[in-house]
Amino acid sequence: MLSLATSHHKVEQEYEKYVTSSNRTLYSFDIAGEIVGCIGIEQISLIACEIKHIAVFANRRGYGIGSKMIHSISDKYSLISAETDHDAIAFYRNYGFTITSLGEKYPGVERFLCEYKKPIIIT
Repeated sequence: MLSLATSHHKVEQEYEKYVTSSNRTLYSFDIAGEIVGCIGIEQISLIACEIKHIAVFANRRGYGIGSKMIHSISDKYSLISAETDHDAIAFYRNYGFTITSLGEKYPGVERFLCEYKKPIIIT
């Protein structure tokens, strides 16, 4: 599943970071016992994390699985960030993330910082 969220040659290296790092966690999302998505985070502080990886199988996209995974993370962290490419900014924007261009971080590839701040509800 993680191979959908990172380049093929980095899968083992990225997975190893989740296994050995105390501030990284990889979660799976399953439906009827079948894993259909994953989200990996790095804890920055008690209230903040960065999404390092997020993926949903192609045949399961469009059903809100990605949003459900982010919602689950937002139950624990009120500040969430992610760095992504142009293809994923609409997904993050639809969830309520603000999007800031980081410019051409790699030759010919514009990257974006997506930031979410959980609304404070006053009762």
